[in-house]
Order: sequence, then C-alpha cells, then structure tokens
Amino acid sequence: MCKLIVVTNRKLCKRDFLEQIRLLVECNADAIVLREKDLNAKEYQKLAKDVLAICKGSKTKCILHQFLPVAKDLMADAIHLSVPDAIRYRKELSSFALKGMSTHSVEQLQKAQELGADYVFYGHIFTTDCKKGLKPRGITALQQICKEAQIPVYAIGGISSENIKEVIQAGAAGACIMSFGMQASKEELLQLKGIK
Repeated sequence: MCKLIVVTNRKLCKRDFLEQIRLLVECNADAIVLREKDLNAKEYQKLAKDVLAICKGSKTKCILHQFLPVAKDLMADAIHLSVPDAIRYRKELSSFALKGMSTHSVEQLQKAQELGADYVFYGHIFTTDCKKGLKPRGITALQQICKEAQIPVYAIGGISSENIKEVIQAGAAGACIMSFGMQASKEELLQLKGIK
C-alpha cells in the first residue's frame, strides 16, 4: 500500500470540514497537512487546535503548514514549509520531529535535503484545478526526482484512483491529494488507500 497524505482546503469540502477530517482519520489517512492559506495566524491556530485534537491518538499524523510560530506555540511536532520559508526559519527547524518541504525542481530537492527535510512533496504531476493553466511536470520528471532523492518523495497534483499507480511505479513513496481528499466518501477513500 502507498502512503496517502491529504492536503486540506476547507473551501472544497462538500460536508463540514471537521467532519471530513474525522472521516480521513477514520480511514487511516497517513497524514493530514493543514494548508489553509487564506487564514491569519489567529484563525489558523484555532483551526489547528481542533484538527490536532481529532488526530491525537490516531494513526493519522497532523502536519501544520507554513505557520511555524503557531506550530511552536501549539507544541506541534510536524511542520511543512516551502523551501524559501525553510531557509528563513532554518534555525527553528530542529524544534520539529518531522519536517516536510514542497519542491518543484532537483535544485529545490537538494536544498530541502540540505536543510534536513524528512520528506518532500514534488509536483504538480498531473493537470489539476489547483494549478489552472500551468503545465504539469509529469511522470518522467517525478521519476528523475525520485532517483535523485535520499528521502521519501510524495507526488502531488491531480492524483486520483485512476493514476495513483503511475506515481508509485515512478518511485514515489506515496501520493498527496487535495480535492479528492476534501470531497471523497469513506468508500472512495478506503479504495484509494488500498491501491498498491
């Protein structure tokens, strides 16, 4: 089974956001990256408390996104950053047991590894509404990144049950989903999680 990471966007939810988070935890998503870029720090902290509480004691890891000061205040042990933000917060990264970074090139992958990333996201692999008008990087580029990487690479962008096998065959440790993760039913999530 591949690892499945859900990247959040509460605006895509068909049901209540926290209800969808509970469903993801119930389906044993490997991790949830709380990526709510439109919130200010105070709003993000309030939401992060709720999501951390839902994930506590489960098999699903809650990874906070970009708001490093909030993550430190909440004593969260996992953070996901862009490479530029990871450079900016370099001295504070050791506070976290799990550090992930978003990458879009071999150069960014190398920088993430140098900064001590435990894993990276790489994408976008397929056409996605989240990156309208931008050409996807594709499977060949993913294969190259996976060959270069010394840490796990998670493919992101346009991933569904129809193409998830391709990213695993390319060498990815798993896949990140956003739209699907925010809208899928329990049955759909379990089906995706079970694909090898």
